[in-house]
Order: sequence, then structure tokens, then C-alpha cells
Amino acid sequence: MALGADPIVSNVRAAQRAGTKLVDVYYDLSGTSGLATVQVAASADGGVNFNVPATSLSGAVGNGVGMGLNKHVVWNAGADWDGQYSQAVRFRITASAPAAPDELEFIPAGWFTMGRTSGDTYYDQPPVSVYVSAFYMAKYEVTKDLWDEVRTWGLVNGYTDLASGAGKAGNHPVHSINWYDIVKWCNARSQKDGLTPCYTVSGVTYKTGAGTSDTVACNWAAGGYRLPTEAEWEKAARGGQSGLRFPWGDTISHSQANYWSLGGGAGSYDLGPTSGYHPSYNDGIQPYTSPVGSFAANGYGLHDMTGNIRERCWDWYSDVYYRNGAINPRGPPPPGPASSAADERIVRGGGWVAIPSDCRSASRDLSKPSTVDRGLGFRPARISTP
Repeated sequence: MALGADPIVSNVRAAQRAGTKLVDVYYDLSGTSGLATVQVAASADGGVNFNVPATSLSGAVGNGVGMGLNKHVVWNAGADWDGQYSQAVRFRITASAPAAPDELEFIPAGWFTMGRTSGDTYYDQPPVSVYVSAFYMAKYEVTKDLWDEVRTWGLVNGYTDLASGAGKAGNHPVHSINWYDIVKWCNARSQKDGLTPCYTVSGVTYKTGAGTSDTVACNWAAGGYRLPTEAEWEKAARGGQSGLRFPWGDTISHSQANYWSLGGGAGSYDLGPTSGYHPSYNDGIQPYTSPVGSFAANGYGLHDMTGNIRERCWDWYSDVYYRNGAINPRGPPPPGPASSAADERIVRGGGWVAIPSDCRSASRDLSKPSTVDRGLGFRPARISTP
């Protein structure tokens, strides 16, 4: 699935830098895709054959190139084509809209009803109409295998204190990582994939240190991976449905999610026949997570939004923040020291230890960013047109 139509390359020009073997190549890039993957080819015969080796390139080339005029690429011809010369050197620049990674699903823009439904009366979840711009959301919770892959790259690329985390198995969700490690990991994955990181501290890409979560800033225009906002999370969790407790309806059972059942119809909307943890994953060794994707996806193609492990979001928690008519809300400002929720950020989604009411699409929870918990994981988001 592409992010948009292929961008248009125009006004290509090049010149060798005087006294050097460096060639400056400029071009203009326009389109609606936001970011592009750009490739450069070189010819020594006026454009008949583009077979000159041109791999020592830097600048506006590769993944994550933004639209604009005078995009600049530097070719080190001395490294690739030393001792060669031609007055008929020409360059061909091609650009394509990058494909969304296989594990991302598109969440369309629009208004939706956020908050409690079906006669529920939870005080901090009033139903309100909220608008969310289009974005991409990870199909699965981040697994231990994916965490390890990015962490290994990060440890040798400036992310020197990323926590190792834990997981029941490689294809189970990662857990026992705090909020700081998650946002640093998102930055590391962004850079690993050639995308612009979202998180900074004092204007510098956040790579190391615990810091305090009120010093971490998010560049919402960046194309990299980040935590979803609370509103984005709930819109994605509902899967395009409205007015239901869960993406599929108003009742829940172990055939639909990994959660802690009240059993025997003890809960008004819990149809689990037995009480307790999911019998398929209760092996006596906590956490009782399941392999990601073990249950059917919702209407947006997302798995485990209702169970398995609870998921961290960007927003600070507030019990009075919801506003009707909000557009792309990103949470309240940091709470003051007198607040009982000081330094607490939103947690969403059901989990292996959650009761049915905590698995509803509207359910809210909170956790300190420094907390390490085997019931907490995450899934990243990305904007659709950075």
C-alpha cells in the first residue's frame, strides 16, 4: 500500500565542484505523497545508457526525502568513477512514494464518537465528537523480536541505553519497558528506516537518558514512528464502528480476545464460560500474553486492540480533558504537582490481566512514564502525509 501517487522530478541540473571530484546535483520534487524514495543514476553517453556506478551519494537521496525546490545530492565521483571523464555525463533522478511497511494499516480521517457507549456510566469517558486526521497504525503490538532488532541497531547508533525489555516469546508483545525507552526506540526505528525522528529534548533527537517526560517534545509533522495520541488510539481501536463497547459488538468472550474473564455470565457483557485468565495462554508463568495476531482483526485490520497487553499513548492523563468538537487533540498540558495524576500518561486497551470493562474501546488507564510493567506494551503510529 503506497502512501500516495509518485512525486514528480523536474529541473535536474548538475556541476562538478571546482578543484574536486565531487558533483553537485540539484532537482525539484513535487507531489502529494509527503515523502519520497529517491534514486540517482548516471550516464557517460548523454543519457543513452545509465551504467556509470554512482553509489557514493549523500543528501536528498534514498528514503524519506521531502517535497521542495533545489533538493541537493552530492556524488563522490572520485570514489565511484576515479580517473574517468566525459563531457556527456547526464543524471536521471527518479522518485516514488514509499510503500507503507507491511505491518502498518491506514486509518482514515474523520469525526467519530469518542468515549463511553451502550449505557456505560464511567465518569472520565464522556461521549464526545472528535476529529482525527488520517494516519497509519501498527497492525500488531510491537513484539520482542522487533524490539530486539531495532534495539541492536540503536545500541551502535547512539541509542546506548535502550532497555532490553522482556517477552514471553519472540512473537509475543514486548513488555517491561518504560515510556522513555519506548519513545527512544521509536526514534531509533525511524532513523533505521530512513525517516525523520519525532521526539526531541531541547531540540536534539532524543537518544539517551531518562530525563523527565515533560521535557520530551514531539514533532507532529515528522514522518517517523511515534506513540499514538489517545484520540488516534481509540479511533483505530473502534475499527470504523460506532456506539459499541468493542469493535465487534457489546459483549466479549475468550474467542475474541485475551483478557481476564469474570466467568459464567457474572458480568453483564462477559460471555466467557469460565472465570480467570485465558485458558489457552495460562501456563502458570506470567505474563499470559498470546502471540500477536492470535485473534481476528478489527475493521481497520488491527489485531489485539481489545486484549493481550495494554498500550501506552502520548497524552498526559486528565479526567476532565475530553472536549466535544476537538480536532486532533493531543492531551492536556503536564499536570501540576497538586494533581493526583501528576506525571501520569494515558494507557489504553485491554490486556491478559484486564477485566471486560477495561477492555472496552473507551476504557482509559494511566501510568507513570518511569513504570516498568509486564502488563504494558505499545504499538507505534505514523502520519500519512508528512
